[in-house]
Amino acid sequence: MSVARHSTENLPASQRAGHWHGVIAEAYFPLHLTFGDAARFKGRLDMRRLGDVGLSRLRTEPVQYERQKHHIAATTEEQYLITIPLRAPVEFRQLGREVRCDPGGFLLERGDEPYRFSYASANDLCVLKVTKSLLADRLRDPDRFCALVFDGRTGLGGLFSTMVQQVEQIDADPAGTVLGRHLIELLALSLDRTSEAGVGSAVRAAHLRRAQDFVRRNLSQPDLSPGMVADACGISKRYLHELFADENGTVAQHIREQRLIAARDLLEMPDPGPLSDVAYRFGFSDQAQFSRLFKAMFGQTPSAYRALHGLNGGLHS
Repeated sequence: MSVARHSTENLPASQRAGHWHGVIAEAYFPLHLTFGDAARFKGRLDMRRLGDVGLSRLRTEPVQYERQKHHIAATTEEQYLITIPLRAPVEFRQLGREVRCDPGGFLLERGDEPYRFSYASANDLCVLKVTKSLLADRLRDPDRFCALVFDGRTGLGGLFSTMVQQVEQIDADPAGTVLGRHLIELLALSLDRTSEAGVGSAVRAAHLRRAQDFVRRNLSQPDLSPGMVADACGISKRYLHELFADENGTVAQHIREQRLIAARDLLEMPDPGPLSDVAYRFGFSDQAQFSRLFKAMFGQTPSAYRALHGLNGGLHS
């Protein structure tokens, strides 16, 4: 397996952003990139072919990647990216879903639908690129698994994640095609096992959706808490915490992240009002706390985020 290596190491700071747009487009497909700090950005990407499978190792400073409608217009073959974060969490938004994937998990991204993928701190990721037809030959309707987070620590998912990382470390191997086929088989098996977990998992999933819906409808309540969510859903707090633990998170974390996501979406509107009003509207106790948490999640202050989207208003950070 020959390895194609790309790096910003020897490039002037002024050329790194433009260069990296081309690297990402070649390795995956065209995307719009927003850098946490373009002047100080550093990136390295190692990519190899395993038959019909692309496998890459991506190490960069904070970046946001957006697959926009105009990128998809000329798409002739549907592709998936399967991403395994190794160092820091990633945030992913597609098909109306917002998910956070921590190290130890993995997620699927559809290349033929718009999406937003980001990480707020330096990250290290393994990424598989496969065609839809390749995965669909082994798994019924693979689209249903997109924008979901899967366990990469235990069971078949853990075996898949481990094998990806081990294969990525091999510099040269004539069995690349065979290894690529094994990776896809293992991925399909781990996803299929998830879909056949049984009635118990279906019930848990229904309870989780009900809890998430209640949270979304009550983001403006400053006293929104796990106890309130559990009572509204008719389940115990212990069971509620177990449901969110299955998703690699906590109830409090989910409430906080949904508040921040709602605030971010409002900041994209033409006239969201003063920043303090946005903070209080979504249950934050004060503006300073809101700005600190917003920057931790999205890598920018609320006012900087709004400025990035070209909106002018009376905000202050």
